[in-house]
Amino acid sequence: MRADLLNDTVDGLDEALAAVDGFDGVLVDGLLRPQPAQAVGLAGLAEAVAGSPLAGRVAEAAEKTAAGAAGEDHFVALAAARTALLGSVHDALVARVGEAVGRPGAEESGTAAAAGADRAVNLHAAARSWLCDLARAGWHGIDHELVAGAAPVVSAMLPEPGLRRLAALLDGFAAELAASCPGATLEDVPVRRWADLWSRAVLLTLPGAASAPAVAGATGRLLPLGVDVQEHATAVQAQVHAVFEPADGGTPRLVRASVSAPKPDTVVGAGLWQLLRPHLSLLAAVSEGRAMDLDAMPVTGEGDLIWDDARARAGEPAEVFATARVALPTAAAFATAPLDRHPARIAVPVLLEGYAVEEDGNGVAFQVAGQRLAVDTDRVPAAGPLTPEVVASSGACVGLLRWDAGEFLLQPLAVERTVRRKTVAVHAGAWAGGTTDKAGVRAEKAATDAVKVLRERAGKLLRK
Repeated sequence: MRADLLNDTVDGLDEALAAVDGFDGVLVDGLLRPQPAQAVGLAGLAEAVAGSPLAGRVAEAAEKTAAGAAGEDHFVALAAARTALLGSVHDALVARVGEAVGRPGAEESGTAAAAGADRAVNLHAAARSWLCDLARAGWHGIDHELVAGAAPVVSAMLPEPGLRRLAALLDGFAAELAASCPGATLEDVPVRRWADLWSRAVLLTLPGAASAPAVAGATGRLLPLGVDVQEHATAVQAQVHAVFEPADGGTPRLVRASVSAPKPDTVVGAGLWQLLRPHLSLLAAVSEGRAMDLDAMPVTGEGDLIWDDARARAGEPAEVFATARVALPTAAAFATAPLDRHPARIAVPVLLEGYAVEEDGNGVAFQVAGQRLAVDTDRVPAAGPLTPEVVASSGACVGLLRWDAGEFLLQPLAVERTVRRKTVAVHAGAWAGGTTDKAGVRAEKAATDAVKVLRERAGKLLRK
């Protein structure tokens, strides 16, 4: 890997992000009565897209908004400009990663219209109206009455399958805002996050914006690379990254398979797998180091497998590092949908070998061909044997290349280390399908006991 390319400046990146930051700051105090400083942020956004097809609409929107006379169409134009800028940042960073790893580029795919789109005009308008009210109030101006305006819209959207994506976004966004009310007393505003959620929601209210990537059937061999675990107090998701080799001998592709489950906040660590295993047989294959043979498994145009256990069976042993050394270099990524083009979505599987390890007050970093690459050990899940200490003693690593806070980071999925003169692989998802490892068994037993207690308490409450 050309690690030097990851540290080189990307032309226009800082300017694009500065324009986004300027607009995000505008939303903090709201646009009901814009101040001169907010007008500067709006003008900066318009200037950043001056050479694009959005130029005219965004310039008008910035002018009207700065004058306090913005309508819904103007807010939509501003959200589109912000999303386009972050999309350009995403594309530039992905292109840079492609140069660094020397892998085939993504291929564009079609989309399928969302179901129920024709019946959603009124609900889209209601959602857009609420989002515009948020923009006028600003994050410091939110209160419970304003935030509660999302509830009837969400309730009306949920019965429509084609609107559930927007409904889930609005519901989660409103919950975050409600937990922070009143905004006037809010000291630490998550400026970038709320602006991300707001602009994405605004664009999803437009006809056709929620179109789903086209779905095809995938037949061939699936070679797992590792598991990324994302945990919340009340939910958990495991996302398996893998290389798919088509049975017809076509180009290998990078794909993902995800499973999510609700959870009580007392179930943590290895106990998370107990919630996920019943829903995804692939997790057992990951922990056993096996491939999966797929037969017409649905896959979206973005490379997400819509998992169906009936279309998969366990295959031959497939060691992760063998897959990374042989199959990964020629695997092509799927294209990212327009609304998903955001720097936070970048997660590119890579293999690193022959690096030196640095440890300092800033954490762990790898020296790759004389270039420093920070390692995001905070993303290493507690649900497996992989730890920051194990990562620091490694000599090879399969991980996800991400971009955050202005630099590329590596999230480890698996490492190789030398133990008693033998090379040993340690995987973040090693306990996904069950384990005989002593530490894993103890962790699972503790989690099982916690789940039993919760079930007993729930049963008593239901019997009352």
